[in-house]
Amino acid sequence: MENKLGQTYTGDVIKVRHDKLDALKEAGRDPFVITTSARDTLTETIQQNFEEYENKTVCVAGRIMSKRGKGKVSFLDLHDKTGKIQIFAKFDDLGEEEYGYLKKWDIGDIAEVTGFVFKTKMGEVSIHATAVRLLSKSLKPLPEKYHGLTNTDLRYRQRYVDLIMNPEVKDTFVKRSQIISSIRRYLDAQGFMEVETPMLVANAGGAAARPFVTHFNALDEDLKLRISLELYLKRLIVGGLERVYEIGRVFRNEGVDTRHNPEFTLMELYQAYTDYHGMMDLTENLYRHVAQEVLGTTVINYNGIEMDLGKPFERITMIDAVKKYSGVDFNEINSDEEAKAVAKEHHVEFEDRHKKGDILSLFFEEFAEEHMIQPTFVMDHPIEISPLTKKKPEDPNYVERFEFFMNGWEMANAYSELNDPIDQRERFKAQEALLAQGDEEANTTDEDFLNALEIGMPPTGGIGFGIDRMTMLLTNSAAIRDVLLFPTMKSLDK
Repeated sequence: MENKLGQTYTGDVIKVRHDKLDALKEAGRDPFVITTSARDTLTETIQQNFEEYENKTVCVAGRIMSKRGKGKVSFLDLHDKTGKIQIFAKFDDLGEEEYGYLKKWDIGDIAEVTGFVFKTKMGEVSIHATAVRLLSKSLKPLPEKYHGLTNTDLRYRQRYVDLIMNPEVKDTFVKRSQIISSIRRYLDAQGFMEVETPMLVANAGGAAARPFVTHFNALDEDLKLRISLELYLKRLIVGGLERVYEIGRVFRNEGVDTRHNPEFTLMELYQAYTDYHGMMDLTENLYRHVAQEVLGTTVINYNGIEMDLGKPFERITMIDAVKKYSGVDFNEINSDEEAKAVAKEHHVEFEDRHKKGDILSLFFEEFAEEHMIQPTFVMDHPIEISPLTKKKPEDPNYVERFEFFMNGWEMANAYSELNDPIDQRERFKAQEALLAQGDEEANTTDEDFLNALEIGMPPTGGIGFGIDRMTMLLTNSAAIRDVLLFPTMKSLDK
C-alpha cells in the first residue's frame, strides 16, 4: 500500500500494530490514556557521568529505535532528545506478564524504563530494567534502519520522521536555535530592545518584493503579509526607542530555490545616531560573536570553501567591484543611453525602464556577485535601487548603503536611513511610477510613515539579516529547506 507521500506499507504490518493496540486496550493497558512520565534522567547525562550513576536507579523515557535478543533476554536502544542508551531486560527481573508486553513492543514505540545503570562486558553503558511502561504506540513503521529516510521530498514533508531518523538534522536545528539566541544575547548586551511589529499590513514596504494579499472580512479590506520589518521599526526610532530589533517571519510571493522560500526569518535592527559605517562594524562584530559562541571558531568551512570571520571584512564599492570583475568603469558612463549600450555589448539583459543605476546593479549581479566569497561589504549603491536610503553628500546619484556578502550570497542589507520626509516622498513617487510601468516589486507611498518622518527621525543606521542563510553557512547546509523545519511544499493534491 502506497500513500500520497510515496511511502509503501504492507497492510499486514499496519494491521499487526493496530491489533497490538487493541490487545493493550482490552487488557486495560491503553498507552494513550497515560498523561505523564516519571522520567528523571536524560540519556546524555548518564553517558557522560557514568561513575556518578553506576548502580544508581534511574527512570528514562524515549523512542525505541532497535530491538534484539531472544528468549528470556532482550536488548533495546532507547533514544531521547539528548542521545541514546541501551536497555537490558530479562524475563526473571520483569516477570512473565511485563516481559511479555515488552517483547511485543515495536520499533518507534515510546516507552519508559526504570532500572539501574551498569556497563556490559563490551563496555557499553546500559540500564538494567526493573520496570517498563509503554507510553505511546507507533501505528506506522519508521523507515528501514540501514537505509534511513533519504527521499529529500519526503524528508521535508515529514520533518518529524526526518528528525527521528537523521541525527545530523536535529543537530542543524539545535544550532539554528543557538544562533538566534546568540544574536539576541549580543544585541541585548549592546542596549538594543527586542520588539514586535505587525505581520498584516495595509502597505507592504521596505523591500523590493511582491507581497501576498489577503482579505480581512471584519473590516472588508484587503491586507498584505509583510515583506520587511523596516517601516514599523523606523517609526519606533521616531518614537525615541533609539535601538530596536525584531526577529520574525516575512513573506514574499516569489519563487522557491536553494536560497529562497516564500516565508523566511529576517532580523532587522535600527540604531539612532549612527550610519552605515556603524552598521558595518556591528555586522562584523555580530558575525564573529555568533560563530565563536555557537561553533567555537571564527573559521567557517562551507562546501569545501573556508571563510575566515576573524579577519577584517573587505570593503569595496559597487562601482569598483563591477570594474574589477567586468572591466567596465561606470564612473565613465554619463547617461542611461551609454549604460544600455554597454549592457548590450556585454550581453546583460535589461528593461527599457532601467536607468544607469539599475544597469550597474545588473552588472554587479552578472559579473561580481559570485566572487564575493570571503566576508565583504559592497558599498554605495545607485539611488535607483535604494528608495529608503540617504544620498551620498558628494554624489547624490549614489546612496550610503551596503550589502554584506559571503560565499557569493547576499547575507545582509544596510543603510544610512533616509530621514528627510521631502526626499522620501519624492522617492515614493518614483516607486509609484515604476509600479505603473509594471514593476510588481516597487514600493507604494506610505503616508503614515511619511507622517512619522515629518515628526522627525534622528540620523539612523539600519540593517536586515537573513537568519536562514546565516544558519546555512554556519551549519554547512546545502539548501534553505535544510534549515527550515517546515519549508513550503507544493500540495500533494495538485
